[in-house]
Amino acid sequence: MRPRLRTTTILLTSLVLLVPSTGTLAQRRAAAPSTPAVPFTIEGVLAPAYPYELVAARKAERIAWLSWERGRRNVFTAAAPDFAPVPMTGNTRDDGVDLTDLHISDDGRVLVFVRGHAPNSTGWVANVRSAPTGAERSVWAVRTDGGEPWRITAGGSPTLSPDGRWVLVVREGQIHRYPVDPVEARLREGMPDEPLFLAWGRNSGPVWSPDSRYIAFTTYRDDHSYIGVYDTAVPGVNYLAPGVDRDTGPSWSPDGTRIAFVRRPGQAFGQQSGISGGRRMRPGMFEEEEEETLPDGLNQTAFPGGHSLELWTADIATGHGQTFWRTEPGDTVFTAIRGLLWVGEHVVFQVEKDDWRHWFSLPVEPGRRRAEPEDLTPGQGLAEFMNLSPDGEWIYYTSNADDIDRRHLYRTRVRGGRNKQITRGEEIETYPAVPGSGDWLAMLSAAWDRPLSVAVVDADGGDPRVVFPSLGPPFPAASHVVPQNVMLTAEDGLEFHNQLFLPADLKAGEKRPAILFTHGGPQRQMLLGYHYRHFYHMAYAINQYLASQGYIVISVNYRSGIGYGRTFRNAPDRGSRGNSEYQDVQAAGRFLKSHANVDTTRIGLWGLSYGGLLTAQGLARNSDIFSAGVDLAGVHLWGSSIDSASVSYQSSPIAAIDTWTSPVLLIHGDDDRNVEFSQTTGLVQLLRAHGVHYELIVYPDDVHDSLLYERWVISFRAMEDFFRRFLLEK
Repeated sequence: MRPRLRTTTILLTSLVLLVPSTGTLAQRRAAAPSTPAVPFTIEGVLAPAYPYELVAARKAERIAWLSWERGRRNVFTAAAPDFAPVPMTGNTRDDGVDLTDLHISDDGRVLVFVRGHAPNSTGWVANVRSAPTGAERSVWAVRTDGGEPWRITAGGSPTLSPDGRWVLVVREGQIHRYPVDPVEARLREGMPDEPLFLAWGRNSGPVWSPDSRYIAFTTYRDDHSYIGVYDTAVPGVNYLAPGVDRDTGPSWSPDGTRIAFVRRPGQAFGQQSGISGGRRMRPGMFEEEEEETLPDGLNQTAFPGGHSLELWTADIATGHGQTFWRTEPGDTVFTAIRGLLWVGEHVVFQVEKDDWRHWFSLPVEPGRRRAEPEDLTPGQGLAEFMNLSPDGEWIYYTSNADDIDRRHLYRTRVRGGRNKQITRGEEIETYPAVPGSGDWLAMLSAAWDRPLSVAVVDADGGDPRVVFPSLGPPFPAASHVVPQNVMLTAEDGLEFHNQLFLPADLKAGEKRPAILFTHGGPQRQMLLGYHYRHFYHMAYAINQYLASQGYIVISVNYRSGIGYGRTFRNAPDRGSRGNSEYQDVQAAGRFLKSHANVDTTRIGLWGLSYGGLLTAQGLARNSDIFSAGVDLAGVHLWGSSIDSASVSYQSSPIAAIDTWTSPVLLIHGDDDRNVEFSQTTGLVQLLRAHGVHYELIVYPDDVHDSLLYERWVISFRAMEDFFRRFLLEK
C-alpha cells in the first residue's frame, strides 16, 4: 500500500561555514585530484554564496555584485588589481527580503540597490515572513569607501545619475527624483513626495545624459508616444520631433547633445481602443455577401514607401530630428530592435536574424545612403549579455556559437571587424563587466563542479581568476559527476539536447531508479554546469545531489527553450496550442526506460513552473512511464476554458486526469506572481475526486520561487523523502 501524507513535517536547517579557497581556474583544476571528498548533502551543495547582477564603474577600477548566501542577501564590491571582495552590507538573516537593481556611479564611489520584492498586481509587496507590519520595497545606497547603507525612498527600479548624486524612480506614470546623499535624503523625510515634473501620458524609461543634467524619457499616449527631455538646470520639457508615431528607446550621443530613438507608425483606426470592426466577415458566411474590402491604412500601418521602422536622431536644443536608417518594405528581420545604444559614431542593437539573436551595428550618419546593419556577433549561436568597454570601442558579449550547451565570452569592435573569443573550455562564462581602464574583464563564471563565481581576467584574454566566493567544505566539489550531453529524437523527428548525470559508483548491468528534470520558462536552457539564474543554479545542484544518492538523472532541454535557435524556440503547436514539447519529455522518458542501468518501474520526474506543468503532464499522460513526480508551482489548466473540445484544454495536464495514477508532491507559494495559486487549488480538487495520491506543501505569503533559503531546504528534503518512498523503496 502506498503511504499517505497525514501532516506536513517541517524540517529544520543547520548553518555551515566556508573554508577559503582561491586561485585561477587552472590552479584549481590542478589541485582538484588532492581535494578530499566531503559528504554530499543538500545543505552542503547549496552552501556557497551565489553572486548576481555584476556591475562595473565606467571611470574607476571597481566592480560590485549582489550575493545570496543561504538566504542572506548582501552587496559586495572589489577593486583592481587584487579584486578582493569587500561586503558593503551586513545582513546575517534569511529574512526573505530581496536585493535587486544594483547600480554603480561612474566614479565607483556609490552603489544603489533595491530592498524588497516587486509588488504583485494589487500592489502588495511580498511578505514571506508574514510580518504584521507588512513589507516594503525601497531604494538604498552605500558608499564603497565604507559606512552604513541608507534608505533613499520607497519604490523600486532606480536610475542612478552618472555622477552618483541622484536617482530617478517612476511611480504612477510620473518620474520622481531623489538625492543620494544621506544628509539630503534625511532632510527630505516627511516632505511631500512630488514628481520632478508633470507630463501628460505614462512616462517611463528615464535615461540620464552623460553629464547628469538632462533626463530623456518615453511618454506613452495610447495611439502614439514621444521622446521627452527634461532639463534639470533650466527646468522644462522638450519633445523631440513630435508627430503621430510611436517613438521609444532613447539613447544619448556620447557628447550629450543628441538622442537616437526608434520610430514606428502610430495606431491605425482599426487598432485603436473603442473602435469596432476588427473582425471581418468570413467568406461564404452568406452566399450573397462577400468579404469586405477595407481601405489601406485602416487596419495596417506603414510609413510612406511601405517600411515599418525607422531610426532617428534629434537635437535636444532644437528638438529637430531626422531619419538616419529605415527598414526595407516587407522586412521581417529588423522589426523588433532591442536595446538601442549610441556608442561612438554608431548605434548597436539586438535583432534576431537567421534563427539567432545577434548584436548589430549601424553608423549614425543622417542623410547618407541606407547602410546595411553589420552583424557584430556572427556564428550559429545565441549572443546575449552584452556590455561595453568604458571608451565605447568594444562590445563584450556571451555566446554559445562554438559550444552549444555552455556560454563563453567574446569581444569585437563597435565599428565592426573580426571578433575574438576570450574564454573557452569546459567553464561557463556570462555577464561581462568592464571597469574603468578597460584593462580588466569581470564575469560570472561556473563549471560542472564549481558554482557560479565572480572571476576576472585580462581584457585580452587568459585564464580567469575566481575572486568570489571562497569554496571548501561543506561544498562537495570532488563528489560531482561530469554531466554528459545526450541527443534524443522526439516522435515527430525533432532532435533536442539533454544532460545525463550517472552516479559515480554505477556498475555495468546494475539497475537504478531514474529521475527526469524539466526546466521552467519555457525560454530557458540548462547547461553542462552550474547555471547563471538562481533557481536553475539550485536545480543543477540538486540534480548532482540526486546522482550522488544513486539516481540516474536526465535534464531535458525540450523545444521552446533558448540556446538552439528561433526555429527550435518557436516550434509549432507548443504550449496551449497542442503541447508539442511534451513529445520531448516522452522521448526522454523512453530513453530512460531503454537505458541498460535504469529500473523501468522506478522513474520519477520533477520541475518548477513550466517544469511543473511538464511534470503534471508526465504523471497524467504517462503514469505507465513515470512512477512519481514533484510539481513545484506548475500550470495545470491552460487558459480559461474547461470545454473538453478546446485545444487549450486538451493541451493541459488535467485533460488526462482519468489516466493519472502516479503519486505527486505539490509545492506552491500562495503569493505566486507567475503562476496563479488557483492552479494548485484546482488540481487538488481533481486529484481528490479521482483518488490520486498527493502530498502538499503550501507556503503562505511566498512567491513563485521561494524567497527563503530554509523553505528551499524543506522543499528539497521533502522531494528527497518523497522519491525515496516511491522510487528507492518501491
